[in-house]
Amino acid sequence: MKTLDDYLSGEVLLIDKPLNWTSFQVVNKLRWEIRQAFKIKKIKVGHAGTLDPLATGLLVICTGKMTKQIDTFQGQVKEYTGTIVLGSTTPSYDLESEINETFPIVHISEDLIYKTTEQFIGETQQFPPVFSALKKDGKRLYEFARAGEHVDIPSRTVNISEFEITKIDSSIKDSIHVNFRVVCSKGTYIRSLANDFGKALNAGGHLSVLRRTKIGNFDVSNANSIEGFIAGLTTEKQ
Repeated sequence: MKTLDDYLSGEVLLIDKPLNWTSFQVVNKLRWEIRQAFKIKKIKVGHAGTLDPLATGLLVICTGKMTKQIDTFQGQVKEYTGTIVLGSTTPSYDLESEINETFPIVHISEDLIYKTTEQFIGETQQFPPVFSALKKDGKRLYEFARAGEHVDIPSRTVNISEFEITKIDSSIKDSIHVNFRVVCSKGTYIRSLANDFGKALNAGGHLSVLRRTKIGNFDVSNANSIEGFIAGLTTEKQ
């Protein structure tokens, strides 16, 4: 069991973020629980890489002096798994917003899906989603989007080293569900990849499921649930 000195000196906590939690909410919850367990007023706690509320999986949480390493962890290669739905788009590129357009998919074969992944391997230019926490002119992009205001977003260079299709399901009416695994650089938006993938197939695409499985050498298989972390907190005073 960890002591207060451990958390103050610096711990790296691997948390499996649940659905519908923001990364900020997870940080706040863990900070509050540590403060309550050790009867302290404050402690530094931060995360190394945001996950959207509709995404689950690995969140690297740093405490105490380890918060100085957050930038290092954020810069490491990440792995994701998820599902892209072909045949429709949403403004947010995921299920945060409603479907706004549908497209025919009769021309899309499994071979074409596999072949199309190749054009996304390596360095590529990507536009972040308008529904994102990136800032422009002091405002979050999602603030512009929710207000219906247009904003020009510059593209960024990202690197996708692996884009593997793990399953293709064409049994659902008017859509094709494509399960995938992606290994990519910092700053890659998988929602944007889903949207771009749909465009490359001459159809719409959006993300329906996303799970982060790795950050550098950290693996979600070694992560704890929020409840598991709280249960393991020691109340020993140092």
